[in-house]
Amino acid sequence: MLNLSQYFPITDPTLIFFVVLLMILLSPIIMGRLRIPHIIGMVLAGVLVGKYGLNILERDASFELFGRVGLYYIMFLAGLEMDMGGLKKNRNSVIVFGMLTFIIPFAMTYFMGISLLGYLPLASLLLSAIMASNTLIAYPIVGRYGLTRHASSTLSVGSSMIALFMALIVMASIVNSFHGNGGIVFWLLFILRFVAYCVGLIMVIPRVTRWFLRRYSDAVMQFIFILAIVFLSAALSDAVGLEGIFGAFLSGLILNRFVPRVSPLMNRIEFTGNALFIPYFLIGVGMLINIRLLFVGSRILWVVFCIVLFGTLGKALAAYLAARLFRMSWLSGHMMFGLTSAHAAGAIAMVMVGRRLEIAPGKYLFGDEVLNGIVIMILFTCVISSIITERAAQRLRLQEKEGQDMMKNLDDEKILIPVKYPEYSDNLVTMATLMRNPRRKRELVALNVVYDDVNMRHNQAEGQRLLDHLCDLASASDVPMVTQVRVAANIANGIKHAFKEFQASEILMGLHFHKEISRSFWGEFTRSLYNGLSRQIIVTRILQPLNTIRRIQVAIPSRAEFEPGFYRWLERLARMAGNLECRITFHGRRDTLQLVNEFIRNRFSSVRAEYEEMEHWKDLTTLGTKLRDDHLFVIVTARKGTISYKTAMERLPEELNKCVKGKTIMIIFPDQYGSEMDDMTFAQPQHTEERSAYEAVREWINNKV
Repeated sequence: MLNLSQYFPITDPTLIFFVVLLMILLSPIIMGRLRIPHIIGMVLAGVLVGKYGLNILERDASFELFGRVGLYYIMFLAGLEMDMGGLKKNRNSVIVFGMLTFIIPFAMTYFMGISLLGYLPLASLLLSAIMASNTLIAYPIVGRYGLTRHASSTLSVGSSMIALFMALIVMASIVNSFHGNGGIVFWLLFILRFVAYCVGLIMVIPRVTRWFLRRYSDAVMQFIFILAIVFLSAALSDAVGLEGIFGAFLSGLILNRFVPRVSPLMNRIEFTGNALFIPYFLIGVGMLINIRLLFVGSRILWVVFCIVLFGTLGKALAAYLAARLFRMSWLSGHMMFGLTSAHAAGAIAMVMVGRRLEIAPGKYLFGDEVLNGIVIMILFTCVISSIITERAAQRLRLQEKEGQDMMKNLDDEKILIPVKYPEYSDNLVTMATLMRNPRRKRELVALNVVYDDVNMRHNQAEGQRLLDHLCDLASASDVPMVTQVRVAANIANGIKHAFKEFQASEILMGLHFHKEISRSFWGEFTRSLYNGLSRQIIVTRILQPLNTIRRIQVAIPSRAEFEPGFYRWLERLARMAGNLECRITFHGRRDTLQLVNEFIRNRFSSVRAEYEEMEHWKDLTTLGTKLRDDHLFVIVTARKGTISYKTAMERLPEELNKCVKGKTIMIIFPDQYGSEMDDMTFAQPQHTEERSAYEAVREWINNKV
C-alpha cells in the first residue's frame, strides 16, 4: 500500500517554492468566496501546510530570508503610504489624538497583561505597544464614500502614524534594554545613537535620492535603488540597537515625497511586495502557529478575549475623548474609532520580534500563545473596524448631501461603447446617440477588444469591419465617432485601460442574450468591469427597436440621490425619453422622487414624466411583472459597499430572470466616490468571486429543503 507520509514534509527547495506560489495563487480565490481578508487567508494557508497542520512543507531558510524581506516591506509601505500633506495642516490636533490613541490602549493593555494574563513586565510592554498601534484597514471604505478630506479621516491617518512611530520606539527600547544593562549610561548612549541615526537618514537620504532619480530614469534602476535604501536603513537600525523594522518604516517616511502614490515606481514597489514578499512572510508566520493549542483548553480564548476587549476599548475611549475635545460630532468619533481600531501585518511583525527575545534557554518573551492570540485578534479587529467605519461613513455622507456639486461634473461627457457582436452593436450606438448632448459635440468611442491568441489577426480584421460599419451608422446621424481595435489578454482589463486612455465618462455596453456565449447572467467579464471602475456603467439588453418604445420604467433605490452619479444617469434617461418622445415613470422613495421631479422640471420640462412611490426594493419583482413588450425597464443599482447598496441587489440576476425574461432592460451602475476600485493593498481583497461560498450553501439548502 502506498504510504504518502514518507514524501512529507517537502524539503526540496524547488518544490517548496512551487507550493508557496500555488498557495499565493489559490488563497485569494478561496478567500474571495469566503469574503475573508486575504491577509488572514495567507496566514491560514501557512497553518495548513506547516508542521502543526498537515505537515506538507518544511520551514526552510527561504522562509527566513523572504520572511525578513516581507517584514521590512510591510513597515516600509506603511511609511510610504502616509498622507504627509494632510498631517501638516492639522498637526496640533493630530498630535493630541495620536498621543491619546497610543497612551490609553497602551496603559489598559499593560495592566491587563500584568494582572489578568500574568505576563512579565517586558512582555506586557511589548503587547501594549502592539495594541497601541493600528493599521488603516478600513481607509478604502472612506474613499468609496468620498470622505478622505473629512476632518475625522485626516486625524485618524495622522494619529495612526504617530501611534505606530511610538510603538516602534517602545519596541526598540525593549529590545535594547533586554540586551543591555538598562542603566543611565546605556540610555544616554541609546538616545545619542538614536538621534544621530535619525538625523543622518533625514539629512542624507533625500539628497542622494533626489540626485539619483534625476540622473537615472530607468525603471529597474530606480526600483533597485529604493530597495537598497530600505535595507540599508534597516541594517543601520540594527547596528545602532534598533530593530530593522524601525529603519524600514523610517525610510518609508523619508522617501514618501519621492514616490508619488500614483506613479509607476509606486506600482512596482506595491506589486513586488504584494505578489511575493509579503505573502511569503505571512505564510511563514502561519507555519509557526500551533493550531492544536486552541483545543488544549480555554486559556487561548481568554487571551484573545482580553487582548481584543482592552485594546479595542482603549481605542474607542481615545476616539470619543478626542471628538469631545475637538468639539466634533459623535458620528466623527465613530469614524475615528473605526479607522484606528484595526490591526494587521504590522502587529505580526512586532510579535515576531518578541519571539526572538530569549529570556531563558529555550524560552522566549512571546510564545505560541501570544502569536495565536494576535492572529485571531487581527481577524476580529478587522471585522470590527470595517463595520464601524462603513456605518459611520454612510451616515456622514447622508448628512453632507452635495446635489449642486454633483451636477457640476456633467460636462465631461464621452461615452465608451465596447462592441463585439453585430446583432446588437447598432442598437448600442443608437442608444448612445439618444443619450448624448449634441450641444457639447463630443464624439462617441467605439471599442473592439480581441484576445491575444492565434486568431488575433482574423479577429482584428473582423473587429475593424464592425467598427467601420458603426462609423457609417454614426455619421448618418451626424455624430462624430472614434474607434479602436485593442489586443488584450483579458477583455475587462482591455476595456478599463481604453476607458482611461480616452478619458471616457461612462461605458454603455450590451448584455448578452445567447446561452452559447455565457451561462451566467452578466456574461464573461461584466462583473469584473463594474467592480474595477468607479465610473458609470450602463448594461442593456435591447430586444426591440428603440423607436418603438412607448414607456421607460425606472426603479430607483433609496438613498440614490446621495451618490455622485445621481444626476448623470438621470440626465441620460431624461434626454433619451425626450428624443424618443415617450413617457418615463420613476419609481422610488418620496424624497428621491422630489429631487428627480425638480431636475426634470428645471432641465427637461418637455419630458412627460410620472412619479410613483416604491417603498421597498423588494417591490422590484412586482413592478417587473407589470411590464409590457414595448416598455424599457431601467434598474438603477449600486456597487457593493456604496451608500445606496442593498443586499437584495446581489440577487438581481435571479429576480430579473424570473420577472422580465424576454423584455428590454437596462441596468445602471452610477458613478461612485473614489478612484479605481482595483487599487492593490494587502489590507483589502484583490479578488472577489462572483458568488460567495455562503450564497452557494444557502442556495443548496433552499433547493434541498
